[in-house]
Amino acid sequence: MSNPSASGSHASAEVAARVERRWAMLAVALVAVLVAMVIYTGLHWAMMPPSRVETIRPESLHVAGEFVESNLGSAVESDGSVTVRVVAQQYSFTPQCLLVPADTPITFRATSADVVHGFLVTDTNINSMVEPGYISTFRTTFERPADHLMPCHEYCGTGHQGMWAHVKVIDKAAFARMAAHSRRLSCVK
Repeated sequence: MSNPSASGSHASAEVAARVERRWAMLAVALVAVLVAMVIYTGLHWAMMPPSRVETIRPESLHVAGEFVESNLGSAVESDGSVTVRVVAQQYSFTPQCLLVPADTPITFRATSADVVHGFLVTDTNINSMVEPGYISTFRTTFERPADHLMPCHEYCGTGHQGMWAHVKVIDKAAFARMAAHSRRLSCVK
């Protein structure tokens, strides 16, 4: 004669094991979905960690080199892409308004003259910190003409709330006409 309590506990153990397997499979599936999302985001939106680190001397960046004031703003490169150079300092971005063409590869190169600032271009994949002593590089392509705000999103002092700039995306042909007459472009005509 079999013990009814022993067969009942055996059935309970089987039910518990089945439930635990289902939860384990759900947890593995959830981890797999999250890993797939990270891979998709990294490949599709080009949100990769920097492959190299460029440094600069913040105390002399306005005096010589890539970030002198006459070299800031948008410039057309020989391959047709556009490079935009920006300096962040308490409590503004220089230049205040960036002019870029639609449907063109854009490279933003930014640095800070003083403290850590945030670099965020609304409605794009650009969102990072700009640190003194380092050059941050971001690449994107704007699909259509639009205006984008560029606020500082890292607290940088008492005037932080007023630190913002504009990115004005214009038609590619209009940008090319403007670039034919000027080495550096800005929103101010």
